[in-house]
Amino acid sequence: MIHQHFIIYKPYGFLSQFIYEQKRKKKLLGELSNFPLGTMAIGRLDEDSEGLLLLTTDGKVSEAVRSKKVAKEYYVQVDGIITDEAVELLKNGVEIGFDGEKYTTLPCEAKKIENPNFEIRSKKVRDDRHGPTSWVSITVNEGKFRQVRKMTAAVGFPTLRLVRVRVGNVHLHQMKVGDVMEKPNLLEEVLS
Repeated sequence: MIHQHFIIYKPYGFLSQFIYEQKRKKKLLGELSNFPLGTMAIGRLDEDSEGLLLLTTDGKVSEAVRSKKVAKEYYVQVDGIITDEAVELLKNGVEIGFDGEKYTTLPCEAKKIENPNFEIRSKKVRDDRHGPTSWVSITVNEGKFRQVRKMTAAVGFPTLRLVRVRVGNVHLHQMKVGDVMEKPNLLEEVLS
């Protein structure tokens, strides 16, 4: 069997899945393109998050990319002007809740960044009258449920917008929201 691999720029408001069996209507990845049968998301971005999402028909590729060996970088817009102290806390690991337990995140890369000027989101982040915002880059090798959002909240700067920009060595670059690209050598690109 010849497997296929894709990268997409997941829009805000979409679930990282192809089937949703609840009664409430949700936007699913299959609405972005006609993917082959058996295509699955490699990891997830929650409905409120956007950015780079990898897809494959090969479970082994999915498992390799989801490993802790592969870094995932996020650009995060936070409420307020993030402090150097908060960035240091993020770098060293912070305590968050996970599955009803306390969990300390692994050390990671974190730094303040300029506004990356992404496309305007389909749902406005918020009005400038509610105070200033700032951006931080956070690169993690683990991926607990809503981890990055919980991390910024734990240091006093709740996430307003979260965009994954990199998985391993695959970057979002100039992709536009909703873009889909086939990547025949996806695993090699991620790990190169």
